[in-house]
Amino acid sequence: MTSPKKASITVRQFFDKHSGALKMRQLAGETGLQRPIREPTVNRPGLVLSGFKQYFAPRRVQVMGNVETAYLRSLDRQTRETRYRELFAHRIPCVVFCRGLKPEESLIDAANAAGVPVFESEWITMKFINLATLALEDMFAPTGQVHGCMVDIQGVGVIVQGESGIGKSEAVLGLLERGYSLVADDVVLLQLREGRELVGTAKEEGRNLMEVRGIGIINVAATFGVGAIRREKRVDVLVELKNWDDAKEVDRLGLDQVYEELLGIPVPRMTIPVRPGRDLARLIEVAAFQTKLKISGYNAAEEFTKRLAEKMQSGLQL
Repeated sequence: MTSPKKASITVRQFFDKHSGALKMRQLAGETGLQRPIREPTVNRPGLVLSGFKQYFAPRRVQVMGNVETAYLRSLDRQTRETRYRELFAHRIPCVVFCRGLKPEESLIDAANAAGVPVFESEWITMKFINLATLALEDMFAPTGQVHGCMVDIQGVGVIVQGESGIGKSEAVLGLLERGYSLVADDVVLLQLREGRELVGTAKEEGRNLMEVRGIGIINVAATFGVGAIRREKRVDVLVELKNWDDAKEVDRLGLDQVYEELLGIPVPRMTIPVRPGRDLARLIEVAAFQTKLKISGYNAAEEFTKRLAEKMQSGLQL
């Protein structure tokens, strides 16, 4: 189900996905786009350009701003060219010049010779660093996928699972009719953000679409309105639809909460027995409401057992 955390991404992947938002344009190093970026952050190489190589972080995207370019201009031509060769000898992923600054030809030549991509960005340096760090953290986040449909029910992210033909699509259609939003159908892509928040979304090719057996593919936004689509949602609970005869061990009170680990995060799991006549959409809706109450700190099953304990205690005292 899950995939291991990415050890690296390529410069091409980073550029293709985020060049628009980061306002990046390539200037050199076309042959080096497959270079790996191994850390989800950036580095300003001012110290290594000055000759101090200890503690340099060569596995990161290297960012040049006014400070670095002004320092380089203060050096004589021969020293600058030496520093360029030393920088590119570290096997860095790429270099980005911010503020629309243009590197000199000798740097472009050294980058092409070493196969190091060089880009320029219109963003000021700190803005680029902030945006690039967020973009890299997103690309390095652990990912995985589970089979099922995901729905946003009053802010609760619910993944509905079950065997083929159990009634998942019919239940989700019932939830959409109640005004809730579809996140994903059939396959839910998972991403662990900041090591603590599990977020679900749909595959791009299937976004806004849903398969309904006997009808075919429907466009959910066109059928139910744009409000029936949610691009992504935090995963709060798993609801498994299970045949009535196979669900004999279901906890009737809800005291024994079951969890399933997704990308290392424990997610509450509920099992709903299925048989003809049960309103599955309504039951999933109530499961979401129960989850919302538990998140807020209220548990009806615990309150029930507390009342029983108090009743038994008062009976013993009499």
